Amino acid sequence: MTDSHVAATVKVGLVQMQCSEDPDENMQKALALTREAIGSGAQVVCLPELFRSRYFCQSEDDANFALAEPIPGPGTDAFAVLAREHDAAIVLSLFERRAPGLYHNTAAVLDGARGYIGKYRKMHIPDDPRYYEKYYFTPGDLGFKSFETGKAALGVLICWDQWYPEAARLTALMGAEILFYPTAIGWHPEEKDAVGEAQHRAWETMQRSHAIANGCYVVAVNRFGFEPDPAGPGGIEFWGQSFIVAPDGSVVCRAPADRECVLVEELDLSKLAKLRHGWPFFRDRRIDAYEALTRRFIDRD
Repeated sequence: MTDSHVAATVKVGLVQMQCSEDPDENMQKALALTREAIGSGAQVVCLPELFRSRYFCQSEDDANFALAEPIPGPGTDAFAVLAREHDAAIVLSLFERRAPGLYHNTAAVLDGARGYIGKYRKMHIPDDPRYYEKYYFTPGDLGFKSFETGKAALGVLICWDQWYPEAARLTALMGAEILFYPTAIGWHPEEKDAVGEAQHRAWETMQRSHAIANGCYVVAVNRFGFEPDPAGPGGIEFWGQSFIVAPDGSVVCRAPADRECVLVEELDLSKLAKLRHGWPFFRDRRIDAYEALTRRFIDRD
């Protein structure tokens, strides 16, 4: 957290959208919704994970690699125009083509007239039914990152990263005032009645705990709508409900579960210092005693 932001407020926009099979259609919709957010006063806008297509990781299909693009590239170029015209910061989740056979799930950050200022590559890659991301994505090799923009210090993580307190902590320790999580998460419809409520509650609880433990804002931006599994029956019902959490763990705003929407909320960054004074978790960390965190597991024998 930099001194220049201590007394500042920033208006953050969330774009919750439904994604179709047509990447060009998704791109135009995302641009339009981003313009809507900026028109409502947003100074920082975040879009959901891999918004340019349906969530293709439901199946393992070589044809999906054609969706990838370089970063910087066409996606960042298109949004850089908006960022420059409106002096806005934008967080974009894109399928990065780094080299033949080498791809990443990547978030690019744009900052006003500066344009593209850097990227974060998703560190934690899931491999579960209908979330076969290890087939497509190499784990990130850029480490955890906080981006200094003209509006705030933005920490960017992606979806599965949101279950790891280590990722949130390290990003916050780099000065991030707001943690952004572009996300694609939902229910398997056949499991929803049995475990759906518990799954959603766990997801939200994790984000709220990151905000409290690190004294920062957390912004989770999800897609919504049902997307069928192209390889078989079933699919994923993305649950929307994008939300922002304050440093005390309270939910500032929450999007609906059943429609696209744009939310814009003003965040008071001066609250970060106040909360960290009252809950001095950074001060009281026992950094001399955490060496074992770098081990996969601590065997007792």
